Amino acid sequence: MAHRSDLIATDIGEYLRSHEHKSLLRFITCGSVDDGKSTLIGRLLYESKMLFEDQLAAVEADSRKFGTQGDQIDFALLVDGLAAEREQGITIDVAYRFFSTDRRKFIVADTPGHEQYTRNMVTGASTADAAVLMVDARKGILTQTRRHSYLVTLLGIRHIVVAINKMDLVNYSEATYQRIVEDYRAFARHLGIDDVTFIPMSAFKGDNITEPSPQMPWYHGTTLMGYLETVEIDELRQQAGAFRMPVQWVNRPNLDFRGYCGTVAGGRIRPGQAVRILPSGQETRVARIVTHDGDLDEAVAGQSVTLTLADEVDVSRGNMVADALAPAQTADQFEGTLVWMNDEPLLPGRPYLVKIGTQTATASVTQIKHLVNVNTLEHIAGKQLDLNAIGVCNLSLDRQVAFDPYIENRETGSFILIDRLSNRTVGAGLINHALRRSHNIHMQHMDVDKAARSALKGQKPCIVWFTGFSGAGKSTISNRVEKTLCALGHHTYTLDGDNVRHGLNKDLGFTEVDRIENIRRVAEVSRLMVDAGLIVLVSFISPFRAERQLARSLVQPDEFIEIHVNAPLHVAEARDPKGLYRKARQGLLKNFTGIDSPYEPPENPELSLPTAEIGPDEAAGKVVEYLKARGYLM
Repeated sequence: MAHRSDLIATDIGEYLRSHEHKSLLRFITCGSVDDGKSTLIGRLLYESKMLFEDQLAAVEADSRKFGTQGDQIDFALLVDGLAAEREQGITIDVAYRFFSTDRRKFIVADTPGHEQYTRNMVTGASTADAAVLMVDARKGILTQTRRHSYLVTLLGIRHIVVAINKMDLVNYSEATYQRIVEDYRAFARHLGIDDVTFIPMSAFKGDNITEPSPQMPWYHGTTLMGYLETVEIDELRQQAGAFRMPVQWVNRPNLDFRGYCGTVAGGRIRPGQAVRILPSGQETRVARIVTHDGDLDEAVAGQSVTLTLADEVDVSRGNMVADALAPAQTADQFEGTLVWMNDEPLLPGRPYLVKIGTQTATASVTQIKHLVNVNTLEHIAGKQLDLNAIGVCNLSLDRQVAFDPYIENRETGSFILIDRLSNRTVGAGLINHALRRSHNIHMQHMDVDKAARSALKGQKPCIVWFTGFSGAGKSTISNRVEKTLCALGHHTYTLDGDNVRHGLNKDLGFTEVDRIENIRRVAEVSRLMVDAGLIVLVSFISPFRAERQLARSLVQPDEFIEIHVNAPLHVAEARDPKGLYRKARQGLLKNFTGIDSPYEPPENPELSLPTAEIGPDEAAGKVVEYLKARGYLM
C-alpha cells in the first residue's frame, strides 16, 4: 500500500499522471480526548512512507522529550504541532495531513475532542466524505463519542468507521469489542445511522491498520486502510444528482466572448442541455463547456469550468445555473441548523452577512426554535446561541437566494454567517427547508412611489438618526430640528425612544436581545416613512453599531444620516434628567447603557455634535445646515 513507487525512479512523468488521476478521499478522525486520533494519523503517515528521514529523526527526538510511549516513537507528535498540544498531550486545532497509497489519495483532518473546540471539529468535518470515530476499548462509548456522532450525522457524513482503539490494553478481548459494538449500535439507531463499520485496532501497535492482526484471529472484517481505499466518495454521489453550478465570475475578455465560471456543485452538464438561471428563473441552453485545455463534452461535480449560453440572459456572480428540469429552490426565508462559532452570542434580530455558495446577502435570525444539547440530544429552549452552541433557527434574508436542502446537496445547502463590522465568520449552518411563508408572500406593486411622494412634499426623504448616551441631548436637539423644519414647510416625523416604548415596543425590556429588537422595529418603521417621502428624526440611544448599520442598510446610502450626540459619560450622568443613572448606580436599573451595558460609538458618523461644548440650539442649527447643504431641503 506504500505511496513510493518504482516509477519514481524510472518514469516520473508516468508516475505523476497515475497519481493525478487517483480519487481523493477526505476524512476526519474524531472522538473523546486521548482516544488515539493523532496516533492513528501518525501511524498512517508512517505506514504509507510519507515521512522524510529528517522528519522521522525529529519525531524520534520529540518522542524522547514530549512523548508518552516510553522509548518508542510517539506517532501523535507527527500531527500535534502546536506547543500547547504537545505539552498537554491533546489536540486543539484542526490538523490536516495528506498521504496516498497505490489506489487513492487522502486528506485527513485530526479534529479536537474537547467540547469547547466543537467549532474546530465542525470545520474539519464540513468537507469530509467519511469519519473515523475513535473509541478507547478500556472506556467504551462516552459522552463525547455520542456528541461527535451527532455532529458527524448533522454534517451529512454518510460513512462512519467506529475504530475501537487500544485493543492491546485489553488483551485483544473479543468480548470487550462485542460489548462496545452493541452499545454503539443501540445509540446509532436513535440517530438514524445505517452505514457503520466496526474495526478493532491498536494504532500504537499497528494492529488492523494496514494488515490483518494475528492478535485478533476472531475478527474477519476489513482493515482500516482497506476500508478507506474502497469506501464511496461523496463526489460520486453528487455527480448522480441534479446539475448545479454557482457562478463565481463572469468572464468577458473581449466583445466576442461571455462565459460564466464556477465549480460544478452537483450533477452533470452537456452542451445543448436546458438550464435555468436562479433566482431570476430565466431559461436557456448551454452552448459550450470551456476549459484551459479545450472544450469538454461533459462536466461533472467537482470540475471547475466556464459555461457559455445560447441566449443573452442576465447572469452575474452569485446566481446559480441549474438543471431546468430539476431546479434548485429559491426563497428569502428558511429554517436552518446553526453552529455558533463566535465568542459573542448570536442574538435574534441582529444583522449579519450570509454567504451561500457564491451568493452574499444580509440576513438575521428571526427565531431560535430550540437549542440542541449535543451530549443528550434533547431539545431545549433558548434566546441566544453561545460559543459552540447548536440551534435550529429561522432566518430571513433581504433577497431571494437559490439553494438546496443540505441533505440533498452539501455545497448548495450550507452557509456561513459573517459579522458585518469585523468580517469574521461567526457561524456555520445547514439549510433544512424554505419557510412556506416565503413562497406565499409577495411584494405588491404600487403606482405611486417614493419619488412621487417626495416631489409632492418638495423634499428629499431621509432618516436622521441621533445616537448617544442617555442625557446627551438627543431628544432635545431632535425636537428643535423638527420645529425648524416644520417652520420651513417640510414634512417630518420624530421617533423617540421613550415614546415608542409606550406603544409599538411596549412589550420589550432592556436586555440585549430586546434592545436589538427595539432598534430593528424602529428601523423598519423609519424605512416605511422614508418611502412615504418624510424626513424621519430618530432619537434612540441605539448602543450597538450592528443595529445602526442594519437601519442604514434598509434605505439608499444617501438616505441615512448618522448623528453622534457626543457627550462624555460623566457629562451625561451629571445631567441625569430622568434620574436613571442614579437608579443604575444603585442597582435598581439593570442593563443601563454606560453603567452595566456597553455603548459602541459611531466610527464614521455624518455629523458629530459635542454637546458638552455647544448648546441645543447651536447643535440643531448644525443639523439643519447639513440638510440644506446636501439638498434634502428643496
